Amino acid sequence: MSILNDDLSSIDIPIVDLELLQKGDQAQLEALAHSLSHLGLVHIKNHLIEQETLDQFYDSFDRFCRQPTEDKQPLSLDEIWFQRGWTPPDTERAVIAGGQPDFKECYFIAPEPIDAALRAEYPQIFAENVWPRFQEEALFKESYLQVGHRLHEIGIELLGGISRALGLAEHTFAQFVSGGAHVTRALHYLPLDESQVGSEIRWGEEHTDFNLLTLLPGGRFYYDDGAPYTPKGISGLYLRARADREHPQGRRIRGSAPRGCIIAQVGQQLEILTGGKLLATPHEVLPPHEAGVHRTSMAHFIHAHPHQILTPLAQFKSVEATRAYSPPVLAGNYSLKTLVDIGLAPSEELNKLGYRHYRRLEEQRAVKQGD
Repeated sequence: MSILNDDLSSIDIPIVDLELLQKGDQAQLEALAHSLSHLGLVHIKNHLIEQETLDQFYDSFDRFCRQPTEDKQPLSLDEIWFQRGWTPPDTERAVIAGGQPDFKECYFIAPEPIDAALRAEYPQIFAENVWPRFQEEALFKESYLQVGHRLHEIGIELLGGISRALGLAEHTFAQFVSGGAHVTRALHYLPLDESQVGSEIRWGEEHTDFNLLTLLPGGRFYYDDGAPYTPKGISGLYLRARADREHPQGRRIRGSAPRGCIIAQVGQQLEILTGGKLLATPHEVLPPHEAGVHRTSMAHFIHAHPHQILTPLAQFKSVEATRAYSPPVLAGNYSLKTLVDIGLAPSEELNKLGYRHYRRLEEQRAVKQGD
């Protein structure tokens, strides 16, 4: 259903103070648990990401996006499923979308060290970073890694707070993520032309993230000439709250954070581990009703280690949760399946999830004597 035809609910999304959360402030813990359970999303302040550094990166990313397509094309690596480097427009699609690829281009990096053994097992998901060769390369790389690394630190701190808020040991969720395929993605949402304004085109179709936790430091809108644009009406990030009797489709809520705050969203992996206690956030990104407006933003995705088993933890393993989230699955295989579903990995990769030597006997029988 199009959000443009929905009534938007007026709900205040809690703002959690990260500094107080680290000190175990009970009000912060309660706000965190309530918001992630009902909305799947929370706003965070006192996160220590400098706006100057973020702006510095967005400036260099914008200059990269303005490069000719032929200069960006060598960084478009479909052989590693676009998990590093440049993803061209109209490449990725939401799993249950209406078939429209997302109206954006992206740039993926891994801001954290990568385990060589995992690269051998999952070469696409754990690929090395690649960097563009243009005048801003050093600034682009330095500021991107700096912001991505800080977002990862914030995510680990939040996972500790989430554990405590749910009455678990502090490292319950953080222990799942060490060595995971964590990625940071810079996004450039493309401007609509006059014929597209008011159409069903989405910057990002409604979906839920398949990782454990997503961190969004906030983006910016601007015109073709670089002048800032102030959002008017419906535009930006929107989420769908948990369904209830009164709102069986879930209330639709503007998710954009106040200035100075970042957003934390629950992913499917965290929903599974909590047996549905926390909600993976259905969300979409909508363009404004005006031609020529761009948007840049960033997202950091924290993943469970690929060898971790995704199944509700003992504290959440009710009969209903077990039924809803069965069978258990390795996090690495879960990622592989999702990358196929969203059109980044080829479908034949799913054959790797089973025993791959069924053809061995056939191949042996086909060998001619004397070969």
